[in-house]
Order: sequence, then structure tokens, then C-alpha cells
Amino acid sequence: MTFQHLRLDISDQIGTITLDRPEKLNALSRDLHNEMVAAASQLQADDDVRVVIVTGAGRGFCSGADLTARPRDDAPDTQNDRMDEFGWVGHQALAFGHLDKPTIAAVNGVAAGAGMSLALSCDLRVGSEKARFKVVFLERSLSPDAGMTWFLPRVVGYPKAVELVQTSRFVESDEALQIGLINQRVPHEELMNSARAMAREIAFWPPLASRAAKRVMQRNLNATLEEALRNEITAISHATRSEHDVREAQASFIEKRPPVFTGE
Repeated sequence: MTFQHLRLDISDQIGTITLDRPEKLNALSRDLHNEMVAAASQLQADDDVRVVIVTGAGRGFCSGADLTARPRDDAPDTQNDRMDEFGWVGHQALAFGHLDKPTIAAVNGVAAGAGMSLALSCDLRVGSEKARFKVVFLERSLSPDAGMTWFLPRVVGYPKAVELVQTSRFVESDEALQIGLINQRVPHEELMNSARAMAREIAFWPPLASRAAKRVMQRNLNATLEEALRNEITAISHATRSEHDVREAQASFIEKRPPVFTGE
């Protein structure tokens, strides 16, 4: 598929999505949103891709929904524009939240509103020193969407999530690291190298086991202990479907050499 509003690169078992509307700080138009969902689907189906990185071109990661980019035939602010089953930006949250390969947001600048939700929908976040986060919805007389109310409390805890939503204040990169909003804070010029280094470290391990581990951790966020234990047994059965990787894990341990995992 050809993309006009983002760039998709696949190399070294890493898929990188770069939102490419720098003149708008990568604000989410309908077209960009649809391409993001399509890119996530393409990476999900590509067995050669083991890790996904999401970042933004230019000065921003994603400044949220582009309120200036409505289709011409839409009324300016209709209920239907927001209130389909998930809200149109909600499909982005589903696409990235359900990607069963580990995902890393490389946050290079402002991540606001639905753009902050996008970063939160990734499993891990690496932020440059220029990264800034802002919930922003209350400033538009809206309650949060795009998965914000699901992801944010799980990342920073409920009290801090309430504070960030209700104050709508900026969170700079040093505070973001302190409260767990990002996993790493790195010099701006080292952002993509750091994100790729993390991705390579993840991609080294058996891909089926990696995907099974992500699925079971997500599922067990809301499970009882008994359910969690059953889910773990199910995940192990999926992780061990790669006969090569099971044998390779054992052989490399016995032979005291680095393993080479293929997922076959």
C-alpha cells in the first residue's frame, strides 16, 4: 500500500511508522488516521516484523486531532462525526492497542490529545528531552477519547491520571520520566538510535514467545488470579508452537552460545 501522510519502513525485523504531516505537528486528519490503521494492520500480518516503532516527523510527535481538516461534505461539528461506535480516533487506539507485537513510541516533541493517546497505546515510550505531553481535551470542552481514559490510569496510576486530565497541564520530559509516562529520556539527537536499540533488544528473542507474552500481560490486567493462571498456561502453549525456537533455546543454553530464533 502507498501512504501519503506517513512513512513506513521495515528493516532488521523492525517496522517504523513515521507520521508525516510536520507542518501540522502531525495532527490526525481522517486520511492520516486511516493510513495509521492500515499500516498497523500491515505490520500485524508481516511475520518478519517483530517490533514496531511509532514516531513523528519534524518538531512534534502528534498534536492530536486536526480540527481544521474535516471532509468538505461534513457539518462543522456534528454528533455523528464523533459518536460512531468508538469515535473515529478510537479505531487508532484499537489498531495499536491490539497489535500483538511489542510497540515503542519514540516521542520527539509534543504529544497532545489523541496524539498522547497514541503514545500511551504503545507498550513502551522513549522520549527525547523535547518531549511534552498534554491531555488537552477539557480545553476543547470535551471529555477524553482515543483510549486516553483506559491507557493513562494503567500507565501512571489513577490519581496522577485524574490530575493530568483535570488540570490539562503540560508534562515535560523530566517529569514524564519521573511518573512513568516514558521509560527512557534521551538527548533529542539520540532518540531514534535509542528507540531502535530497544527494538533490536526485543527483536532478538523468540517472536512467538514475545507476542504471547504481550497478549497474556494485556489480558491479565483485568483478570482474577485464577483467570491469570489459566491465561498463562494458554499463552505458553502458543509460545512453544515454534519447534525450532524451543530446541534452539535449549541447545544454545547447553552449548553456551548466543541463540538464533526464527519463529519457525
